[in-house]
Amino acid sequence: MNPLNSAVLWIVEVKESPQDSAITRDINRTFPAHDYFKDTGGDGQDSLYKICKAYSVYDEEIGYCQGQSFLAAVLLLHMPEEQAFSVLVKIMFDYGLRELFKQNFEDLHCKFFQLERLMQEYIPDLYSHFLSVGLEAHMYASQWFLTLFTAKFPLYMVFHIIDLLLCEGISVIFNVALALLKTSKDDLLQADFEGALKFFRVPVPKRYRSEENAKKLMELACSMKISQKKLKKYEKEYHTMREQQEQQEAPIERYERENRRLQEANMRLEQENDDLAHELVSSKISLRKDLDNAEEKADALNKELLITKQKLIDSEDEKRRLEEESAQLKEMCRRELDKSESEIKKNGSIIGEYKQICSQLSERLEKQQTANRGELEKIRLKVEGCEKCSVLFSKEGRLKAVSAPKEGSEEEADEEKEALQAQLREMELELAQTKLQLVEAECKIQDLEHHLGLALNEVQAAKKTWFNRTLSSIKTVTGAQGKETT
Repeated sequence: MNPLNSAVLWIVEVKESPQDSAITRDINRTFPAHDYFKDTGGDGQDSLYKICKAYSVYDEEIGYCQGQSFLAAVLLLHMPEEQAFSVLVKIMFDYGLRELFKQNFEDLHCKFFQLERLMQEYIPDLYSHFLSVGLEAHMYASQWFLTLFTAKFPLYMVFHIIDLLLCEGISVIFNVALALLKTSKDDLLQADFEGALKFFRVPVPKRYRSEENAKKLMELACSMKISQKKLKKYEKEYHTMREQQEQQEAPIERYERENRRLQEANMRLEQENDDLAHELVSSKISLRKDLDNAEEKADALNKELLITKQKLIDSEDEKRRLEEESAQLKEMCRRELDKSESEIKKNGSIIGEYKQICSQLSERLEKQQTANRGELEKIRLKVEGCEKCSVLFSKEGRLKAVSAPKEGSEEEADEEKEALQAQLREMELELAQTKLQLVEAECKIQDLEHHLGLALNEVQAAKKTWFNRTLSSIKTVTGAQGKETT
C-alpha cells in the first residue's frame, strides 16, 4: 500500500479534527448535483471527508476553511484520494494559498488591493464606478481567491483555471478575475451596489455554463500580461499603506475597523452559506423530481418491454403459421400449375389437329374449285368449238335468242335442242352438286373454326380459373390474418 495513502487513512481513523462538524456540513453542500458527490455516505462524499479531515489535522495552524472542500472535490474528480491530498497540500503550501487564511486574512486583503490597482490600470471606468457606489473587492472576489473559482463556476471552466494555476502560479487568479470584470463591464456599469453584488452571485457564473463563453473567457485571461514585478510593487504599496494606517490609528480604532471588516466578512460568508444551502435544497428537490421521473420512465419502459416481448412471441408464432400456409399455398399453386400445363398441352394438341383438318379441307376445296373451273372451261371451249352450240350460247355461257327454224330441218333442230337441253341439265346438275360440295366444305370450316374458338375459350377459362383460385386463397388467408390481428 502507498505510504501516503496509509498516512491519510491513519489520520482519518485515529485522530480527531476540531472542524469535524464544519467539514461534515460542507461535504453535503459540495457539488450536490454531481453524480459522484450527490449520495450521502457514498464513495465521493466519503473520499472528500477523508481529504478535508486529513488536511485539517495535517495543517493545524490553518485547519479546515470553508470552501476548501470544493478544491478537494475538483482534485478528486481527476485522481485517487491519496494523490488528491498530496496535490492539495502542494497548492496550499508551495503555491501560497494557505497564506491567504493567515493573520486575519491579511494576505487576502493584499490580494484585494492588488486587484483594485489592476482594475485602475486595465478597467479604469469600472474602477471609478465601483468607487462611486462603494463596492470593494473583498465584497465580491473573496471566493475567487479562497476557493480558486471552484465554488460557483462550471467544472469545465474550473479545470482550465486549476491547470493554469499549477503551471503559472497563484497569480493567474488576477488574470481570470480581470477577464471576468472586463467581459461583465457593460452590465456592472449600469448596476448599483445591491445590483452589482447580486450580479456577481448569479448571472456571472450562469453566463459561463456555455462552454463557448468559458473558452472565450480563458482565452482573454491568457492574453492579459500581468508581470510579477507589478504585483510586487502593488504589494509593497499595500504594506506601506497599512503601516501608515497603523501609525495614524489608535489601537481601539484599529480593532474597531478590524472588527467591522470581520463582521462584514462574516455577514458575507453567512449570505454565501445561505445561498449554498438554498442551492443544495433546490438541487435535492430537482434530483428527487428527476429520480421520480426516471423511475416512472423506467416502469413505463419495463411495461413497454413486456408488451414488446409478447408481441415478438406472437409475431414469431404468426410468422411460423404464415410460413406453413405459404408452403401449402405454394404446393397448391404448383399442383394447379401442373394441371393447367397438362390441360394447355392437351388443348394445344386438339387445336393442332383442328388446324390440320381445316388446312386439309381448304386444300380439297381449292382443288375441287380448280377442277370445276377446269371442267367449265372445257365445256365452254367445246361449246365455242361447236357451230350449233355457239349459235345458242354466248361467250358468257348464257342462251341466245334462237331464230325460227327452217321447215325442212325442224325435227333435227328439235332433237338437237332436246339433246342440248339434256346436256345443259346435266351441266346444271353437276354445277349444283359442285356448289353443294362447296357449301358443305364452308360449313365444315365454320364448324371447325367454332370448335377452335371453344377450345381457346376453354384454355383461357382454365387459366383464369387457376388464377382466381390462387387469388381467392391468398385473399382468404389475408382476411383471416387481419381478423386474428384485430
